[in-house]
Amino acid sequence: MPDLASGLPGRGLWVTPRRDVVERAITKRLFARAARAPVIVSPGFADRIEGLLAQRCCDAIGLARRAGLAFAGFEKVCEAMRAGKVGLLLSAIDGAEAGRGKVRALGAELPVVRVLTAAEMGGVFGRDHVVHVALSAGRLSRRLLDDAEKMAGFRSGAVVDRGATPAVARRGPGR
Repeated sequence: MPDLASGLPGRGLWVTPRRDVVERAITKRLFARAARAPVIVSPGFADRIEGLLAQRCCDAIGLARRAGLAFAGFEKVCEAMRAGKVGLLLSAIDGAEAGRGKVRALGAELPVVRVLTAAEMGGVFGRDHVVHVALSAGRLSRRLLDDAEKMAGFRSGAVVDRGATPAVARRGPGR
């Protein structure tokens, strides 16, 4: 069972959140060796982890949207950035590079996450696709940034740039 939130009881078996590391651990039976017991890993385990991480990222965006802390679409994101309301930028993996560059230019110091597709982000907002999303700084944006870093190890083309903003920077235990 993948423990994405690091909250399940027990000692667990920890592995670096990257597809190649997980697949190598399965192939070499490292989970069974570490547990000193037989461990059955279902086929497509790395794909399952990727899907769960994508769902976790979408859930965080959805919570931010319902709290009024998320902005979707190029114009709304740019407007929120000009107003200083943004702590985290999200761009779709399959979005155009030119659009990403324009948004990035407005907030060069902000963290940028590119791990979800436009369809995945659009589903959160009830649209077919959304290429640009911005979240206000705070607990949800920090959680999303942490989950996105894990997901970047599983999805090809995914990028996480923490930027220079301390408002979303990683904090110690109890973040």
